[in-house]
Amino acid sequence: MFKSLHHASVVLGQTLAGRNLNETLQVLNARHPTLTPQQRAAIQDLSFGALRFFGRYAAILDLLLQKPLADEGVRCLLLVALHQLENRKTPSPTVVDQAVKAAQAMQKPWAKGLVNAVLRNFLRNRETLLEQADATGDIARYSHPQWWIDKLRQQYPLDWQTLLATNNRHPPMTLRVNRRKTNPAAYAESLRSLGMEAEPIEDAALFLPRPVAVGKLPGFADGLVSVQDAGAQWAALLLDVADGMRVLDACAAPGGKSAHILELSDVDLTALDNDAVRLEMVADNLKRIGLAAQCVCGDAAEPAAWWDGRSFDRILVDAPCSASGVVRRHPDIKWLRRENDIAAFAAQQRKILQAQWRLLARGGKLLYATCSVFAEENQQQIAAFLSLNADARQLPATRAGQLLPDDRHDGFYYALLAKV
Repeated sequence: MFKSLHHASVVLGQTLAGRNLNETLQVLNARHPTLTPQQRAAIQDLSFGALRFFGRYAAILDLLLQKPLADEGVRCLLLVALHQLENRKTPSPTVVDQAVKAAQAMQKPWAKGLVNAVLRNFLRNRETLLEQADATGDIARYSHPQWWIDKLRQQYPLDWQTLLATNNRHPPMTLRVNRRKTNPAAYAESLRSLGMEAEPIEDAALFLPRPVAVGKLPGFADGLVSVQDAGAQWAALLLDVADGMRVLDACAAPGGKSAHILELSDVDLTALDNDAVRLEMVADNLKRIGLAAQCVCGDAAEPAAWWDGRSFDRILVDAPCSASGVVRRHPDIKWLRRENDIAAFAAQQRKILQAQWRLLARGGKLLYATCSVFAEENQQQIAAFLSLNADARQLPATRAGQLLPDDRHDGFYYALLAKV
């Protein structure tokens, strides 16, 4: 176990220094090919948990230390160990013992006594320390940056605390059944036959109360089913595609929405992304489900470099954004984003939206989507666009608008626009 603690502390430190969490985990696994699947899962669980509640653990650690700890590696080890003690999946004495061994493995003998003393002090005074940490302010209480808390409090005066709490929970697991190959009821029954619970939500979505490894999903490799958040599945449904249409997915990677569009109708689909590596993921996803699209590497904000001049009947603009609606899946986002990033994303979204509008045929529809809950990227963005484009109309739709994260789906925003 001490290896998992040690590796998780390294991942935490690199993430807090500015690296993407998932990429950091991938690099770690590549460098340590002898790690067992159980160890890899433990490292991921510890890393994600320490980041979800980083604000609280950092405040507790400050209370436990007599002076700031200059060694970032030992500090991260203590933060991960605090999470493991709070998680209570492993007996507390074992966690303390393994944390001390991890300190020794870091070749920092001086840290062994410190780690032991700090963690035992936490166990003796846990309740008092938790109360004292909460009293230090919002960052410890809600484990979000202060600017993020303030923005949600201002934009969602009735829901901000619920949103913050939801962000700190584990995300739901939802499947999208490929209706070209099976149907939700039949697939749900095949899951139940293997001892997996599955609850139909709507259309082709199945909610799994107990998440399972993708490799255990029957028929996954053959394209019977895909893992996709229930809220993300609204995009293809809202786009209102029909056979024979020319369709553009303007920011397509990793390809979940492109695949869903093709599962719904026989369309001429162009999947565009400006990242060639991520575009390969689109092709791989489509290959798995047995469908195809024209995959184009290009900038959605600069169509002149790749567009053939033919208008599209439908365009999906799944715009780059703060990802503030999916932080349960990416807890590093909370601590790596900066408040001024939101204005930068909004400027990029504005440029992409305006560029894509020129590619839409008259009478066509464009769906603007983000996985954000911030108004600057969503309602305010669309209001500004409508004020500048007289030929644009926002269409009413049952699924459109701001979707806030809850126990069944992540947070998304959708606005369906028609060109008149």
